[in-house]
Formats: sequence, structure tokens, C-alpha cells
Amino acid sequence: MKKLLKGLGIVLLVLVLALAGLVGWLTVTEYRPADYETLEISGTPGSRAVAPEEELSILSWNIGYAGLGAEEDFFMDGGTHARPDSREQVLKYLDGISSTLDKLDCQAAMLQEVDIDSRRTYRVDERDYLSMGSGVHALNYACDFVPIPLPPIGRVYSGIYTTTEELVISDAQRVALPCPFSWPVSTANLKRCLLLSYLPIEGNDKELVLVNLHLEAYDDGEGKIAQTNMLKSVIEAEYEKGNYVIAGGDFNQIFPGGLEAYPNTHPENWIPGLLENDILAEGWSFAYDLSTPSCRLLNQPYDPEDTENTQYYVIDGFIISPNVELLEVETIDLGFENSDHNPVQISVMLKQP
Repeated sequence: MKKLLKGLGIVLLVLVLALAGLVGWLTVTEYRPADYETLEISGTPGSRAVAPEEELSILSWNIGYAGLGAEEDFFMDGGTHARPDSREQVLKYLDGISSTLDKLDCQAAMLQEVDIDSRRTYRVDERDYLSMGSGVHALNYACDFVPIPLPPIGRVYSGIYTTTEELVISDAQRVALPCPFSWPVSTANLKRCLLLSYLPIEGNDKELVLVNLHLEAYDDGEGKIAQTNMLKSVIEAEYEKGNYVIAGGDFNQIFPGGLEAYPNTHPENWIPGLLENDILAEGWSFAYDLSTPSCRLLNQPYDPEDTENTQYYVIDGFIISPNVELLEVETIDLGFENSDHNPVQISVMLKQP
């Protein structure tokens, strides 16, 4: 009996030391971005500025790292998986996403969950498939070893990506958002951010600022609120400069009226935050579409016939500044074939002074 207890003690000690070593290593190697960083603009530079009276088509899409298509579930949403079973499946989803971007014919796309070097997507650099010409990528998840679930996710290098074919991006900035997680959880968690891309306007000394965002998902709610407040401060500051602002992405918060359109019947799995119209300053507006859900719950592979266990949300959309006129907004119903999100597309014009 003594030998057994001694053996168990040794095993326990080894496990504790291994865990302490892992936490120590993650702490030393933790991604610690600066509050503000200038980003590199890659690819072929755009050929023209935004025309003053041009009708612009802008798209936002959380592509689910090309790993959360219709056949997938996700362990944080009540499922069991963290990545597709094969590289071929990732490439299949990527091909579908890329083909959709080509068909939708937008001037700029703001994409979220774009992996560049992650075990979960078999080290595929997804920018190679998604670039429309030039683009900017901002890391919001950089960890050499994410230790959950079992088997672990492992290395993740991922972020938000803004790309355009013709339009010039003159500058791009990464703005860090508040992180709601404390040590040691923070060491292997996301470091959320805003990606600001500045696009010159023909005959105008002001710029169009595209703000790509992906706000907190699995926090207690306070993180979403803090990040939303900072988003408001950043976009309002850009507007005060005289710039035109379009902020789009995955808010992980339900847009006004969305809860009535798609009641949350599975709060035990995931509860998004709520957005209200009164959080916006005067003249600012949301742009979203309630006629089609923008996101599904990943508790199981997608089965639209299983209405009892399928949950929808409207958490993807835009905020536009008072000097931007909204012409149309549409969530494109793709049946969640290649991602757990549907793309949201807006048509806008810049109001002339």
C-alpha cells in the first residue's frame, strides 16, 4: 500500500511540475502587442482612390478559420471538435469562401478568423486564398500552444484581414482592445483588436476608414462592453477628424431586434451580448439584416431540419458614421456551408460636404 501511495505521489508531482512548466513557458512566450501598431500592407497595391460619388460595396464575413463549415461542431459551443479532420476539408472550405468573394463582387472585404500559421488549419496561410489584391492582417490570436481541449488545439496564429482589389490602402493600424482575461488564462487566449485601414478619397484630404473587428465571445459580458466602448471612442475620434467611417465585423452581440427574430433557446451553450440603438452617438447607425441569420450555434453539424437543436443569431453587421449613406444591407444566405457565419454586405455612398 505504501508503494502504491508513493507511486501515485510521484505521478502527481510529475503532473504538477509539468503543468507549472507549461504555464511558465506560456507566460514567458505570451503575445503582448502594443496598444497601437502600424501594419504592413501586402500584395499588389490598389490602383485608385475612392471616387467621391461612388457606390461602394463592402463585405464583412467571419470565415470561421475555414474550419467551421456545415460538417463541423465546436467544443466551446457544446460540440466536441476544434478543427476539421483533414487539410483537404480546410481547402474545400477555403475554395468555397474564395469563390463566394469573387461572386459577390465587393470593393473591399473585412474578414475575421483568418489563420496564417495554425495547427487547427494544417498550417495553411489563408491570405493566399482570400486576397483580392492588396490586404492587411492584424493578429488577434498568437500562441505557440493552446492546451485545450483534448487533444489540444496547439499552435494558433490568426487574426482579422481586410483586402481590396482596386482601392488604395494608404495606411493601416492595429489598435489593441481591453482583454477581460487574467493570468494564467490570458497566456493562451485571444488578444482582440481593431484593424483600421485608411483609404484615400479622390479630391479630398479626408479618408475612408474601414474598421475591421471581432469582439469578445466567451467572456462574462464585461469584456464585450469594454471593447464596444473602446470601439465607439476610436470611430468617433476618426469622425471628428472629418473622416468617413465604416466599422464592420463579428460583434458577438445581438443587434437590435435580433433576439425577437431568433430567440435564444440554448442559453446553456452560449449567450451573446446585446446591442442597443442608444449606445450610438447622434447620427451614427447600425447596418444589419434581420431577414437572414448571420451565425449559427456550433453545438452540432448543421442540420436546418433539426429546429429543436439549431440556434441562429444576428451578431454580424456594421456601424456607419453620419457622413456615410446606407443604400442597402443584406446577409447572404449560404446555408453555413463553408463557415458558421454568413457574409453581410452593404452598399454605401459618401455624403458630400
